[in-house]
Amino acid sequence: MPPPPPLAGPGRAVAEDHRAAAHPRCAHCPDDALGDAELISARAALAQGRWQSARSLLLHTGEDWDRRGHRVTVLAREPYAIAWSREWLLAEPGSAGAATLYALTLVRRALRGKEPPERARDACAGAAALSPADPTPWLGLLLLARHLGTDEEVRDSFAEVRRRHPDHHHAHHLMAARLAETETRGTDELRAFAERSATEAPADSPLAVLPVVAYNERHRVLAATAGVPADPACAGHWAEPAARRALSAAFDWWLEWGIEEHPRRHVDLNHLAHATCGAGRYAEAAALFQRIGRHTTEVPWSYPDRDPCEAFRAARRRALGRS
Repeated sequence: MPPPPPLAGPGRAVAEDHRAAAHPRCAHCPDDALGDAELISARAALAQGRWQSARSLLLHTGEDWDRRGHRVTVLAREPYAIAWSREWLLAEPGSAGAATLYALTLVRRALRGKEPPERARDACAGAAALSPADPTPWLGLLLLARHLGTDEEVRDSFAEVRRRHPDHHHAHHLMAARLAETETRGTDELRAFAERSATEAPADSPLAVLPVVAYNERHRVLAATAGVPADPACAGHWAEPAARRALSAAFDWWLEWGIEEHPRRHVDLNHLAHATCGAGRYAEAAALFQRIGRHTTEVPWSYPDRDPCEAFRAARRRALGRS
């Protein structure tokens, strides 16, 4: 099956990375680093040509695969990452970190139409060969396939990521986004995938929030393709009993377990805040906004094709004013 047509919102391959310029005094513009101070420092050094900071960062990240994937994908979005990762690779040809960062920069460029996809695939395969246990090169292939590949390529890449790290956070979110765009209406493949992933994961895994992510992704697609209102509250998206159960279960999980140590925790917190606002559960949303602080994420506030800063601020005002 060919890749799906592009949809509005950040599900499209070419999304803006730096929105702060549009809101120079905004305290809530998304930053993909999600408050990771070491990553922010290494990204700034990389922008100045000091790739040694990225080398040290990835070396000390070790086999924390979710954190490694998060850090590499953020570094790969730095505009000059292609040049400096290539220089690092020339200096250390056998470096798995250099090869992986270089591969992910090629993936990013391929998604923006600036690089042949096959070149990015080859680079990811080369990085995977240098570090067979690391799911990050396969995450790169999944990122590429999620926008430009067939269903078979998406599933194969996802399977390879899970073979190395069964609860990979970013990979599951990519699969949810892809399934939302490709499933046939009424098949419930997306919901089944999210519920199964949440059930099979360890009790403390943030994949407990994946069913909520799935509902947010489904609303994005319906708003872009079926004329459903962009505001989930106006669409009645969370009025469905199954959706409300999923939201209650995810919020209760957050109250019990929290996700303070996970590198992508703010992604889940923003999904939960977006959903609780859409469901009119403002007291719960207020607690989430307090925990989010300045760490807004583009997804899901830009769904289906909104300015994430404005959408976040409006929802935050509504929740805090009614809590």
